[in-house]
Amino acid sequence: MKEPKKILMVNFGGIGDEILFLPAISSIKKEFPNAKITLALEPRSKSIKDLTGLIDSVLCVDIKGKHKYLELLKFVFKARCDRYDMVFSSGGNKLISLLLFLTGITYRYGYDTGALSRVFLTKAVKLKKNQYASFMYHELVTPVTDKKTLYPEIDAGEVEKEPNSVLVHPGVSKMSVSKNMIKTWTPEVWAELVKKVLEKGKKVYLIGGPDDKDCIEKMVDIIGDVPNFQNLYGTTKNIMDLARLTKKAEVLICSDSAPMHIGVGVGTRTLALFGPTDEKKLIPDDEKYIAIKNNADCRPCLWDKRQTTCEELKCLKINLDEVVELL
Repeated sequence: MKEPKKILMVNFGGIGDEILFLPAISSIKKEFPNAKITLALEPRSKSIKDLTGLIDSVLCVDIKGKHKYLELLKFVFKARCDRYDMVFSSGGNKLISLLLFLTGITYRYGYDTGALSRVFLTKAVKLKKNQYASFMYHELVTPVTDKKTLYPEIDAGEVEKEPNSVLVHPGVSKMSVSKNMIKTWTPEVWAELVKKVLEKGKKVYLIGGPDDKDCIEKMVDIIGDVPNFQNLYGTTKNIMDLARLTKKAEVLICSDSAPMHIGVGVGTRTLALFGPTDEKKLIPDDEKYIAIKNNADCRPCLWDKRQTTCEELKCLKINLDEVVELL
């Protein structure tokens, strides 16, 4: 195999998925340092390029828009015109291998989803879902490299840690809420946790994205104007601002959402709330990154067993004092 000059990586999903995909890109870059890497992704996740120097360009494909099939045709046409030497694609759809074949790219790698994938792919990699997602994605590149990148790495620059500081990000995307995927506490519970963290003598900074406005406002009303508490909502202008704030904090407390993956990416000690989702797939098994969870028999259920959360939400009933003890 000649050393590739242009490599296409394909990963459709939210910004969290793109962060989890970074180790695969990193290992490819280590193996082929002179190759130009393009990442094909959904428009909502294009800011991933701001978090890393590994990606030379992005190719946006709006597969969740009204014109999904037109977008895929445009993707195939663009990939053919750009003449990539190699392509790696995540996703378990059985037609992905055919899509890659149509691009005309010589070397094609994806998951083994059946007979089609074994015909149309250079190598069909066994899909092992029951592991940390970064490891799952990384297996896509094992046919061409022995390099191993364990966790996502986000380049947030030099940032000095603030001792005794705790960054709290309570939100999840409105998309998950609209689909009845409840993965986080109510503002009242988050506010109670902040009070307990303050009582322990910590400095607490509250942060959130545009989707979190109502939650943040309710929390601020409950917490009030107290020492060592600062509401930073609205001060971050982009995802890199959030990454730098996260790197500055001694500890991040958040829900199972993109900020959790940013916490891992910048190496900040992270306590992440897991209710219906499976922590084994979404956060590293590492003492630096801790899943806040209970032992409800019904969890985890979301995605593997059901597509929405139940009304009881027993999985989100957690003793806040035990959370504070983790700090």
